[in-house]
Amino acid sequence: MLICALGALTGLLAGGVIIGFRFAVELTQASFLPGSHHEGYESLAPHWRVAVATGGALAVGLLMRFVIGPDRRTGVAHVIERVVFHQSVLPLRNAMGQLIGGALSIISGHSVGREGPSVHLGAATGSQLGQLIELPNNSLRTLIACGTAAAIGASFNTPLAGVAFAMEVVVMEYTIAGFLPVILSAVTATALTQFFFGAAPAFSIPPLNIRGLVEIPHVIITGMVMGALAAAFIHALRIFSGTLKDRTVVLRMTLGGLGVGVIAIAAPEVMGIGYDTVDAALHGEIELGLLAVIVIAKLAATAWVLGMGLPGGLIGPTLVIGAAGGGALGYIGALVSPVPIAGPAFYALIGMGAMMGATLRAPLAALTAMLELTANPNVIMPGMLAIVAATLTTSELFRTDSVFLAFLRSQGLDPRRNPLQHAFSRLGIARVMDRRLIVLPKVVEREDLDRALREDPRWIVVEEDTQKGPIALVPVTDVLQYVQETPGDDPVDLMEIPAQRLQPSPIEVRASLREALERLRRDKAEALYVTQTTAPGIRRYYGVVTRGDIESKYLG
Repeated sequence: MLICALGALTGLLAGGVIIGFRFAVELTQASFLPGSHHEGYESLAPHWRVAVATGGALAVGLLMRFVIGPDRRTGVAHVIERVVFHQSVLPLRNAMGQLIGGALSIISGHSVGREGPSVHLGAATGSQLGQLIELPNNSLRTLIACGTAAAIGASFNTPLAGVAFAMEVVVMEYTIAGFLPVILSAVTATALTQFFFGAAPAFSIPPLNIRGLVEIPHVIITGMVMGALAAAFIHALRIFSGTLKDRTVVLRMTLGGLGVGVIAIAAPEVMGIGYDTVDAALHGEIELGLLAVIVIAKLAATAWVLGMGLPGGLIGPTLVIGAAGGGALGYIGALVSPVPIAGPAFYALIGMGAMMGATLRAPLAALTAMLELTANPNVIMPGMLAIVAATLTTSELFRTDSVFLAFLRSQGLDPRRNPLQHAFSRLGIARVMDRRLIVLPKVVEREDLDRALREDPRWIVVEEDTQKGPIALVPVTDVLQYVQETPGDDPVDLMEIPAQRLQPSPIEVRASLREALERLRRDKAEALYVTQTTAPGIRRYYGVVTRGDIESKYLG
């Protein structure tokens, strides 16, 4: 019940952050773009496209270099890294860098989406809330999933796609316990967003559907082509990410913006998030030649600008690439197919989902996004086929991983390398610790020892100095045997009597089992005492954990 309430609160807070981010971006764009339209980059003169993109990138580079500093990693890949390798703790500083840098990138017309900054900000909101109330680290993981779902739901008015994205992409699992708070978070954030922006789907299009089962082969071919484009995009992003790595962040980001501006001279549609282009493709208003140009230009511009490190998302660009590519295949299919097929608008819709699913390796998120973005239920069956074809083409034919995992592996990180550790990250140490302990000084009076033993503990935490912490963990069975064999009233030195004494190491009560195993290995400890320091010199003990406890319960 508590985690569900926190999920709803995370949705409320994350939704507010996303609304503020969206207002800041769109109002700034409308203040200087022709026609006061936040997607009006095509109306800028060519030299202004270059100037805006380059100047904005320079500003972002200076921000990251001199304000944010070395902790400048942002976006969905960063969130996954923090979930897997840093106990779901997202720092506030680089979240602020994402907030300002992501806004500047979008305002400057770079070929990025707003979902990357939104996911980072939503996840950071959940993580910061959990850290504030000192939740266990495995619960932080759930709140990050809540913030992620809230961010996607609030950004696109797609709560179901937000839930699927959080589970498939960020936490990479589906669990019943984690599902309910994530749903509540997505619904809360989306409802809040609808209050400000309305409940209409992102793209208002007429009902679209295939004309018959004879069209299925063309749907599958469309999915396969989208899978090839997704593989090309991931490969290009990997190459550009390794380009000019020895140069300063200011130079790399400035060159990233310059590249977008130069490409935009010939293809201004690459600038901005590109929903106006998607909408035009979904209405069949773009000709075949321009669709082909948009596919190539958008793919190159997005891979280049993200590879150079500009903060921004890639889901929006994949929707543009998919819509343009699918629309082009719709035109080609109408020319070569021996039977009538649905028009380019329908294949633009199919291409969107196929490109997104193959790039992110998140088929359910892509399918639900197609449905929620357009409110077109007719897309479900052909969309499923196209997404499966695209995903299999990317993974099996081109042997390409999801874009986020590919990026993390290029950094020497592999979130799926050890499934057991991944599972241990979900379990709190409180699940396995033995709470039956007492704390005694090194030398204890026999009367005090007898009184403590009557509490039926299992472990004795031996303290020589309360400031320095325990020096040993002694099994009570050994002490009982000594007491029975050695009657008398003399004080007992717990470090001298015949007994097993385990070398201890501390661990916070919020820690996960994965952290416990890492602490045992790093400190070469034989056992852990679970503690929380409430003030300098004031320590509270919660329990004891040994490697044997973990192995007998989860590895045996």
